[in-house]
Amino acid sequence: MAQYDIHENPSIPQRTVFPYVIEIQHDFLDQLPTRLVMPLQRSRISMTAFPRRLTESIRVQGESFFPAAHLMAPLPAKILRRAVASAKDQQGLLRDAIDALQSGV
Repeated sequence: MAQYDIHENPSIPQRTVFPYVIEIQHDFLDQLPTRLVMPLQRSRISMTAFPRRLTESIRVQGESFFPAAHLMAPLPAKILRRAVASAKDQQGLLRDAIDALQSGV
């Protein structure tokens, strides 16, 4: 597993809205039994009320998703299956989402 790997959401009931999670945790902490992940959300609400940095979309397998930074959480590493994609080339967008969550802008 690597930072910015995209995995299928291990929670089957949540996959309708959050089909994927992105591993946010740095590889330096691979010894830990958990990984900090950020869900990727299919939008069902108007994103115009949110700061622009929370509404930039990520494309995974031809579909656009929004990073749900407000729902980041640790998951046991052992439940994350093989990565289906990588968001390494979009790490700035993910950092912006986390920063917007913290700073509100």
